[in-house]
Amino acid sequence: MKRFIASLLVLAAVTAQAQTPRQVESRSNARAKEWTSNPSVSLDRLPGFKLRKTDPATGQYGGWKVARYESTGFFRTQKVGDRWWLVDPEGYPFLFKGVAVFSVGHSDRQRQALKDQFGSMDDWAAAEMEHLRGLGFNGLGAWSAVGPVRNAPKPMPYTVIVNPMGRYHDAHLKRYGGKYLQHGWQNYRFDLAMVFDPEFDKFVESEMARIDEYKDDPWLVGYFTDNEIPWVRDALDRHLTLLAHDEPGYLAARKWFDSRRGPHARPEDITPEDREAFNAFYLETYLSKVTAALRRHDPNHLYLGCRFNQWKEELTSPAMFEVAGRYMDVISVNHYRRWEPVMEEIMNFGKWSGKPFMVTEFYTKGEDSGLPNTTGAGWNVHTQQERGWFYQNFCLRLLESKCCVGWHWFKYMDNDPEDTRTDPSNRDSNKGMVKWNFEPYQELTDAMKQFNDRTWRVVEFLDR
Repeated sequence: MKRFIASLLVLAAVTAQAQTPRQVESRSNARAKEWTSNPSVSLDRLPGFKLRKTDPATGQYGGWKVARYESTGFFRTQKVGDRWWLVDPEGYPFLFKGVAVFSVGHSDRQRQALKDQFGSMDDWAAAEMEHLRGLGFNGLGAWSAVGPVRNAPKPMPYTVIVNPMGRYHDAHLKRYGGKYLQHGWQNYRFDLAMVFDPEFDKFVESEMARIDEYKDDPWLVGYFTDNEIPWVRDALDRHLTLLAHDEPGYLAARKWFDSRRGPHARPEDITPEDREAFNAFYLETYLSKVTAALRRHDPNHLYLGCRFNQWKEELTSPAMFEVAGRYMDVISVNHYRRWEPVMEEIMNFGKWSGKPFMVTEFYTKGEDSGLPNTTGAGWNVHTQQERGWFYQNFCLRLLESKCCVGWHWFKYMDNDPEDTRTDPSNRDSNKGMVKWNFEPYQELTDAMKQFNDRTWRVVEFLDR
């Protein structure tokens, strides 16, 4: 009898542990002294979820053969009940489980590793796409090697990023010797995007002309334009006080402010309501130009937005999301500075815009990788296993929102730490699923596979 009771107590303890979130420690970077403990739910700790069941069969594009909606031959969005979906070209529901920057490095060591292991870029793309499919991923995010992907016998759904503001910004920088005197985020002068400049329109058209080759490709999900433009909260103040009075940005802001508050209104009279309303106008000026050109060149594919990323700026602005919803098919968000999605915050994305959203960058860095991990916006954790638990917990929260249609891990591959030509924030940090020499971080990818292979089952479970 005592042995039986002891067995019951052991079973109860094991069951209780299975119902309890793990505590995963994180810190902002390797120089930060403080570690924070974060409750994190992985599938084996999700009460009532049956881990042994995997997802149903998929079609050729990766959508689940559980329902069939209208097939248009291209990816589109649809809300079914209270949950948003992507719908693949065959008409099957699809959640975009993607990997960003599916490409290889360019150091001598990486070129040699590519040659030794794969032979060529085309062979690399075919083999590694098969590897990603084996891990339950079904698509590729921004900055991926689109040429080899499209050449493969079996491509994966992919995205294309075009950079009209980036190209215009770079052209302007050349006039200033490569850096503005008053530079801000990503070297934008005064943290302002030059959306009102007439010259910008030419760059929009020339950049969008590049997409003609993709317009009939069913494997393309859609386009991003630019990345993390600094949509600062006080853009009206900056336009009126920092720009010369003959600059197009000043003239546009002054005209807008005069029409709203009268010609005698001064910058010190600006209210929070003025700032919110101007930012909607500012964003709409950009979006109206880029989407008009995009639709002229490709009416078939989704516009996936301009990759919002600042919590104190656009990510908490109802007016900007309302504008975004009028132009974007899917709102793209690079999600940092939060251990996990906060439900009220991400629900607002859908409520304010009326559109689904997609997380287009997120990651953690493992301090067992051997890399310094002193830079980058993602959290540091101790191990690759904890990176995997982070992935499961993060994606689970996204699915709970019902308005998220996908996520893109940033990124496929670590940079070669010996390659000093690369961006220091990538060279220094363990963001990849594979090392610089294509060796997978096995504990991370095992956890990714466990979740990715059960995503439909998780949705079923959450929606019951």
